[in-house]
Amino acid sequence: MTSLFPLSLTELAARVVAENAAAGRKVVLAESCTGGLVCAAITEIPGSSEVLERGFVTYSNEAKIESLGVSAELIDTFGAVSVAVAWGMARGALKHSDADVAVAITGIAGPGGGSESKPVGTVVFACALRGQNENDISAEQKNFDPSLSRSKIRQEAAMVALELLLP
Repeated sequence: MTSLFPLSLTELAARVVAENAAAGRKVVLAESCTGGLVCAAITEIPGSSEVLERGFVTYSNEAKIESLGVSAELIDTFGAVSVAVAWGMARGALKHSDADVAVAITGIAGPGGGSESKPVGTVVFACALRGQNENDISAEQKNFDPSLSRSKIRQEAAMVALELLLP
């Protein structure tokens, strides 16, 4: 199969589609720094319509607030690239969809935009399951090598997000 994406990304996306279809699960994505890359990788796979419920590309803070219901206070207090905001994005994606599992991604892909406390390559992920207690939504920060290209950071972030979607 010819693909727009590297083989590693499409192979993992194929696993996400197959395993979630087998589990009867629908997924939703809330993407910021990946700009829809995770949804695009999933839709490269035949049968993805059985699994992908929808995706939100909420690149701006306003989009996070309007589309996902992330609190402006969370963004002001912790910054858009934070565990708190990723948590709010995942929660909002579930709330605004019929999916069973949500993954959110927010980060700094570079080459600019980083700071001492949040350097380029800082990406935060959150995963939420329908019916789960909100306090149990998992979120984690990963720090990819800041010397990687913008494209490589986004690709690595997409790989992490796909792993989080595996049942």
